[in-house]
Amino acid sequence: MTYVVTENCIKCKYTDCVEVCPVDCFHEGPNFLVIDPDECIDCTLCEPECPAEAIYSEDDLPPSMEHFLELNAELAQKWPLITEKKDPPPDAEEWDGKPDKLQHLER
Repeated sequence: MTYVVTENCIKCKYTDCVEVCPVDCFHEGPNFLVIDPDECIDCTLCEPECPAEAIYSEDDLPPSMEHFLELNAELAQKWPLITEKKDPPPDAEEWDGKPDKLQHLER
């Protein structure tokens, strides 16, 4: 099983989750983070650290977000590893909770 970063991370990209990951499974894109499902050990540490509540256990993923499993796996192979916390984008708070953000994902 794995944890999955979902839509609310788009344009928020808080990195609090990255610091607590014991296996360095987060990868960073221009405005989104993903979890490499092959590296995730299901430790549960990242989920409570996400201020945007954008991380779900694969088992708790709402059906409308199941496509994020494949998206995380795909982008983790393309994007660089991130292991240290960074400042969020200046407008992260404005984007937190906005619906339909998938269209804003920068690959």
